Amino acid sequence: MIKPWEKIRSKFIGDFRIFKLRSDFKISPRTGKEHDFFVLDSVNWVNVVAVTPDQKLVMVEQYRHGSNTVELEIPGGMMDADETDPVATGVRELREETGYEGKNARELGKIWSNPAILSNTTFTVLIENCELKHGLEFDSGEDLITKLVPIAEIPKLVAEGKIGHSLVVVALYHFDLWQRGIKKI
Repeated sequence: MIKPWEKIRSKFIGDFRIFKLRSDFKISPRTGKEHDFFVLDSVNWVNVVAVTPDQKLVMVEQYRHGSNTVELEIPGGMMDADETDPVATGVRELREETGYEGKNARELGKIWSNPAILSNTTFTVLIENCELKHGLEFDSGEDLITKLVPIAEIPKLVAEGKIGHSLVVVALYHFDLWQRGIKKI
């Protein structure tokens, strides 16, 4: 049986605006030896599955600096430090990034963003009957193009690697499970 590792101390390393880095020193329950592990602390993230009345997903294309690629994704972003409701954040992110708003917004799923090194959670928010209602409100570091993609095309885009952001693929999987009646919300 896998047991948790006891944390004996933590060392703050730095604040890098979108995450803080620390080193946790823990004892292996199997060997009793001390090891250090680097952990990135970040606010939680939200991804939005926004469905239009004609069964299209509101998606965005944007440049990603980590991969140096233009990615097709669903809208989303970081929860502001004062935000505690992922659904409200999802509604805000959808409006700011695409100008769309909809109805019946609710949490569809949540996952650890990357439990090996990150301490945060990524929430998936479903918003239905989305329509263009507002102008765009990009952050200064964002350049996005909104695209409406038929839901039926999503599996092919993932299979072909045209949707390659792992957290977006997970959000789309939550959506697929919900559509098939396997996931209840």
